[in-house]
Amino acid sequence: MPASAAKQPLPLQRSPSGSRSAPTLLKWGSLTEMNAPNASDWVSFRQDLHRHPELGFAVERTADKVSKALTEMGVEVHRGIGKTGVVGVLRRGNSDAAIALRADMDALPIDEIKGRDHRSEYAGKMHACGHDGHTAMLLGAAEQLVACTEWEGTIVFVFQPAEEGIGRGNLDPDAVDAPRCGGEAMVRDGLFERFPVRAAYALHNWPALPVGTVAVRVGAMMAATDEIEILFEGRGGHAAMPDEACDPVVAMAHFVVAAQTLVSREVAPAEAAVVSLTQIETRGTRASNVIPGSVLLRGTVRSLSLATRALLHRRLREQAAGVAATFGCKVHVTIDEGYPPTINAPRPAGIAERAARRLPDVQVRTDLPPSMGAEDFSFLAQAVPGAYLWLGQADDAHTAKLHSPAYDFHDGVLDTGIALFCAIVREEARSSVRSVD
Repeated sequence: MPASAAKQPLPLQRSPSGSRSAPTLLKWGSLTEMNAPNASDWVSFRQDLHRHPELGFAVERTADKVSKALTEMGVEVHRGIGKTGVVGVLRRGNSDAAIALRADMDALPIDEIKGRDHRSEYAGKMHACGHDGHTAMLLGAAEQLVACTEWEGTIVFVFQPAEEGIGRGNLDPDAVDAPRCGGEAMVRDGLFERFPVRAAYALHNWPALPVGTVAVRVGAMMAATDEIEILFEGRGGHAAMPDEACDPVVAMAHFVVAAQTLVSREVAPAEAAVVSLTQIETRGTRASNVIPGSVLLRGTVRSLSLATRALLHRRLREQAAGVAATFGCKVHVTIDEGYPPTINAPRPAGIAERAARRLPDVQVRTDLPPSMGAEDFSFLAQAVPGAYLWLGQADDAHTAKLHSPAYDFHDGVLDTGIALFCAIVREEARSSVRSVD
């Protein structure tokens, strides 16, 4: 829908018992004809999650609410996958085709600005990335798909914790290779061994796109993100007698300049990458007349393919070793691998594009470049073919960017997200019929 026609939250309507009113079934021919009681119920649900944000793997309240909603719909529920992840399974008919639809549940450690009725009730925590909306959209889609009998197969609804990576090590604080995030934790916990699927889908609200826009592309959608620490060790001394010291600051400075050539001279021009060295910390002294014995450099590395990621890691180590040798220093390089790149496979990306194009008043963009931000859906998309979409939410009333204390999910796009998930199921069902024919 155009930005000017964005839907406003509707008053919540409930049955006398307090349960959600039965949804008007979405017909396959008119997937965006959402009825007001259904849409308003999920607005209320979303705003409740917004008032009660939870971080990392500690999303017990949210997981309880998700599980309760799925159970009330008649969806088979499995809990404790990836510590606090929730999986709902909906089977229909005799088809063995199965897909996963995924939403994230966690919030961020940010103080929300005042001024909205459903502001976070927890200091230092807020849903600043819209995961409350993602959860509500996927539950709304589950409700519609339970009520619809015009499909066959299995849908695996994946509600995961810790997309933001906050809480690493909570699963096993002593483990060197503790999961970095909820997506990795759920995959390691046997998500797709227990619930085999041929494809996985996820969407994320995108404040850079106007309401009524869906973006998807084949290939990289989001970047890999890695953190680096490089410690140069020299020999400290008096700043007035540099010949009697081995200055690690000089070595560090040469390395910073050399590292900037990696993207401009060693990564292919059509392949985006980022090497940003952002923090410098001298060790053992803050005095201006002392050459420190060591200096620590920190930064981030972003890449859009596993090949470029491996290249940057190798060359950063080689450059650091070469510079250190030139200036007589020792060097220790630590690269903490974060999320891999989110790569959309051709088949599910095509399914998602066709699904989005069937929705009225939706503009589909396939020409947008990848984001250099990161997303832990990448772990699911490494395990099975996947497609990750962006859902526009910008209008005059929703201009704040992701991770901003002023951000709020746009309730007017809930119905579009619900319809998009349903449309993906429809296209998968059509694809299954074509493959049988």
